[in-house]
This record gives sequence, C-alpha cells and structure tokens, in this order.
Amino acid sequence: MSIYGTWLRPLLFQQDPESIHHRAMAMMRLGLRAPALRRLVHTQMACSHPGLRLDLSVAGRQLHFPGVVGLAAGFDKDAEAIEPLAALGFSHLEVGTVTGSGQHGNPLPRSFRLRWDRALINRMGFNNAGSALMARRLAADYDVVGGPRRPPCPLGINLGKTKVVALEAALDDYRLSVRALASYADYLVINVSSPNTPGLRDLQSEAALRPLIRGIASEVQAVAAGTPLFLKIAPDLSPAGIDAAVDVALEEGCHGLICANTTISRPRLATPWLRVDGIGAGGLSGAPLKTLSLQVLTRVARRTQGKVPLIGVGGIENADDAWQKICHGASLVQIYTGFVYGGPAIVRRLHRGLQGLLARHGLRHISEAVGRDL
Repeated sequence: MSIYGTWLRPLLFQQDPESIHHRAMAMMRLGLRAPALRRLVHTQMACSHPGLRLDLSVAGRQLHFPGVVGLAAGFDKDAEAIEPLAALGFSHLEVGTVTGSGQHGNPLPRSFRLRWDRALINRMGFNNAGSALMARRLAADYDVVGGPRRPPCPLGINLGKTKVVALEAALDDYRLSVRALASYADYLVINVSSPNTPGLRDLQSEAALRPLIRGIASEVQAVAAGTPLFLKIAPDLSPAGIDAAVDVALEEGCHGLICANTTISRPRLATPWLRVDGIGAGGLSGAPLKTLSLQVLTRVARRTQGKVPLIGVGGIENADDAWQKICHGASLVQIYTGFVYGGPAIVRRLHRGLQGLLARHGLRHISEAVGRDL
C-alpha cells in the first residue's frame, strides 16, 4: 500500500481517469501475459484461508468462490483481462456492462476523480464492443460452462441495453446478449440501474421490470438452462421501489441481487461544490456511497430473508467495510473504486483483514457472519 499510495497512485492520478484505465488494462495484459508469472502473482495475492472459501448453490448450479471479494462490473467491459485480474486474487470477476450491439458511450470527458472523497463520478454510457465480440473473445479462450477450459474464478457477465434501442424494444436487446453469452457465464446480471443510459432506470418500475425479467429468464432457460440470473438495483429507489423490485425479481426468475449501483445523489462531500457541480451528471461511486449502499443491502436482505444470495457493492475500502456488508446480508462483496484508490494489493488486504475479523469474532467460516447484524 505504501508503494502504490505514496509513489504510483500520485503519478497515475496526474493523468485523465479513462486514459490511465486503458493504460493500466494494457499493462496488466502485457505484464501478466506469461502463465508462469500469473501463477507466481496469484500465489502471493490469492486468498488462502479455508474459512473464506464459499460454495454457493444457485439455481441448482454449484459455484465455488476461492474468497469473497470480487471485481464489480465496469472495470473489464469487454472481457479483455480475465486472467490477469484473476491473478490479483479476486474471488470472482464480473465483466461488462455489455450491450447487444457495440457502442461508443457518452462524449468525453466522462470519468472524474474526487480525490478528497476517495470517489469517482462517471457517465460512461456503457461503452463496449458489443455482445458478439465478447462472445468471440470468450470462445477463443474458454469452453462453455461445464467444459475443461474455464476462467480461474467464477465469471459473471453484466448485461445492459444498447442506447439507441427504444425502451419498448429493450427485451430483444437483452435477449441478443443472452443468446451470445449465457453459455459462457457462471452467472448473468440484468443491469437496469445505471444512471448513464437515458431512460434505463425507468425499467426498474414494476410494470416494466416484470415482463423484462420474465423474458430474459425465459431466454436464459432456452439458451443455457440453469444459469443463475441476478438483478442489480439502484441505491436511489424509494423504499417502496426497492421492495417492489425485489419482489418482482424473485417472482419472475432471478436467483440473486446485487446491491447497489452508483448513485445520482450527491451526499455531503469534501470536494468543493463548484467542482462537483462543474462535473455535472453521472453516477457517484466510492467512499460516499458506503452508507447508502448498506441501507439498500439491509432492506433487500430483510425482504429476501435468506432466500437468495446477495452481493454487496459500494464504498468498500477496507476489511471492516466488507465485514459490515457481509453482516448485513451479503454472501459476497465487490469492489471497483476501492481498487482504483487502493491498488492491486487491496484484494489480499481485504481477505487478510476478513480472516482476522473471523478470528476476533470466534467464527470458523464467513458464512456464519452473513446477516448476523440484521
């Protein structure tokens, strides 16, 4: 942490966030190209504590997680760096968000750091190369689920709507991605909660969400039966809206929920308001999202009562943050902004910190902590 925080991060943060992201991805692919080097790095970074290994039965499929800290969607949009990222010790990787057709996303600049708040604001707009290209890339490296050539850890694929597709045609767009990618996914995620595609969050209303999930679930069963389906929800829904989304998700075939996406709200920030206001629209992530995302997770956990697994994401910077999410109902957690600010060793630090918390609380396995503070 001292090397990254003292030397490398200040150097990287002198550059535009999106530009350095592309460079970092390229450096990972190049620097960890050799399998022997990836194995060496993984030996140092991977979770080794048996109490943090998690086996989940989801939709009848057994998913084996070597730890509990995964990478949230948005970092590897086109599934370009699965092997290097897995070498850093992530327990699972969620690639995407991918849309039915490729698109450039929103105009530049569209990613901004709030350094004093350890936060990001982004309005990327689902920039990605499309589901067909991702499918070709995955097919070149891996077998479909059940085959011998699989990613080093569970692979989630996060699905969104192509911007130019009208809301009334959204289901067909999601189906296009399902047909291309479901066979390669250990789980799929329906993303209707990003604030950066116009109208997308309208699909979270009960009237729109029910037929959407029902149609996607039907397509998944036709293409890759048994693939778990998760719904990622926004932290800005009203309490009644959260309850409705959860109920619809469970009734129409989702097997889990991810809590939560970025927020359009601007909670109290250390960054001067003129700077924040000048950035404009976009989803806020990082430390300021910690409280809000925990409130959403807690409500969802109480609503679902342990019927389905939950993934907690939003504002996780240290093991205490991850532990809090787990104790309020999350079986797994994900990071993104914490990875940007914390550096490549953050996954190891989180897992080691969780190991210490298990011992402090006299627990043998992380599953014993799930929901203990509800």
